[in-house]
Amino acid sequence: MHDLLGRIGAGDPEKIAELYAAEVDWRLDWPREEHGRAATPWIRHRRTRADIAAHYRELAAHHVPEEASTTVERILVDGTDAVITGEIRQTARSTGRAYTAAFALHLTVEDGLIACQHIYEDSLAVARAFAATAD
Repeated sequence: MHDLLGRIGAGDPEKIAELYAAEVDWRLDWPREEHGRAATPWIRHRRTRADIAAHYRELAAHHVPEEASTTVERILVDGTDAVITGEIRQTARSTGRAYTAAFALHLTVEDGLIACQHIYEDSLAVARAFAATAD
């Protein structure tokens, strides 16, 4: 888990994707009708290692990297499953609005690679930051 978090922090999508299986069960807990919208194209389910790299490229393209930070609160491991909880702070490139969002990642590791990642985050905070008008 620490290797994954370090690679995410370093920001190299290809290096991050190396930690994933060729086929991945990657899901985001967002309303399905909100997946892949123009303002937030990285928010959608993924299936392949190439998709994972694309996720991190899209995420970086839509945020201000110099204004991003993550706080990890807990890492819980039970066999091949792990849960990471924490808080992200980002700034939407398109609107300049900063946001803070709680998150939880549920990961399953098989044969040394991440085979499943389900992401739960404060989708309302993200949506508001990218909204065309401030609420």
